[in-house]
Amino acid sequence: MTTQPESPTSPANTASRADPALHDVPDLGLVMGGGGARAAYQVGFLRYLARRFPDLEVPIVTGASAGGINAALLASHHGSFGQAVGELVSLWERLTVKEVFRVDAPSLGWIGMRWLFQLLSGGVGGTVRVQGLVDTTPLRNFLSEVLHAVDGELTGIQYNLALGRLKAIALSTSSYTTGQSLTWIQGRDLHDWTRPQRRSQQTVMTVDHVMASSALPLFFPAIRVGDEYFGDGGMRLSAPLSPALHLGAQKILAISTRYNRTAAEAQIPEVTGYPPPAQVLGVLLNSVFLDLLDHDALRLERLNHLLEKLPSEERDGLRLVRLLVLRPSVDLGRLANEFEPQLPKTFRFLTRGLGTRQTKSPDFLSMVLFQPDYLRRLIELGDADAEARADEIDAFIRAGAVSAVGDGSDPTV
Repeated sequence: MTTQPESPTSPANTASRADPALHDVPDLGLVMGGGGARAAYQVGFLRYLARRFPDLEVPIVTGASAGGINAALLASHHGSFGQAVGELVSLWERLTVKEVFRVDAPSLGWIGMRWLFQLLSGGVGGTVRVQGLVDTTPLRNFLSEVLHAVDGELTGIQYNLALGRLKAIALSTSSYTTGQSLTWIQGRDLHDWTRPQRRSQQTVMTVDHVMASSALPLFFPAIRVGDEYFGDGGMRLSAPLSPALHLGAQKILAISTRYNRTAAEAQIPEVTGYPPPAQVLGVLLNSVFLDLLDHDALRLERLNHLLEKLPSEERDGLRLVRLLVLRPSVDLGRLANEFEPQLPKTFRFLTRGLGTRQTKSPDFLSMVLFQPDYLRRLIELGDADAEARADEIDAFIRAGAVSAVGDGSDPTV
């Protein structure tokens, strides 16, 4: 466990406030992916960053799934980076399961009965369709409050765009209607892009966009935006770094919630015998939401390596982009086992029925474990992991741009 860090406004951090070097660095893009409750780990990293650079400028913010919630608050907060992160830490520290979805026995029981009736009805007789395993009305109310939405609109984003603090925000969603990945963007001087099975669309961000980006498939109900229904943005986002690249980021800081197991750890069985549903769900969710960032980062690093060997005039509009990926030093799924007993009784009963106690690393559980003690532990871990890489992070933040050419219209991103 780590001790509570100094406030970003404490005298010890005054020097970093006036650091002129931070105003001469190229456009920084912040990429935050999914993982449900695991997104609290991202907040821990941001807490360290805000303590070290309270006036840091992050003009490009992108998010998908639960990372979209963090991105929305950072982009819409009226204060400095340090103040925005302070509020983000505060809301995650007080978040509970009950503020994300209803966990009372009548609500869960009623939804369960409707699912059973729908399965047994054969789809006849005008059966009322079930729209998720849980009711996420509490999350909508919570986000409307903490994001200070006005008639659903995140007005703080336009405020920061007008001040020049923010260049663009992107929230990725997956359309159940068309099967495409759709990234919603809002910013200055933007251009839409289209790639196979993914595209962008300019919009004015609302709570609906945040809800859609973070709607875990089947578990959370789909969200209607316009004429389409959307779910979690991590499902079809084959290139998680792509939105930041398209929006013009010259440096990208990506925060993953995926623990990178060693070769020895990968050989240790997570479950004995036939895998329970919780193990299958965990593997599925990891492959859908977390693994793609690693593949995309590898592609970018290889592309950078190739471009470095070419003269600027022969790069055909491609540009070099600095990348730093941060990830947990421990398995967040295994960590979830320690906090599972504190879940609300009814919800704990249902998750155990899926076999969360039969696997050593219940990744599925770690994504829905919105328990204050678990979330605080993730925040502390993210802060400590960032502190351990302080020199590397400091050098990255202060670094100038890699020699860049072209307009960033890379057909591969």
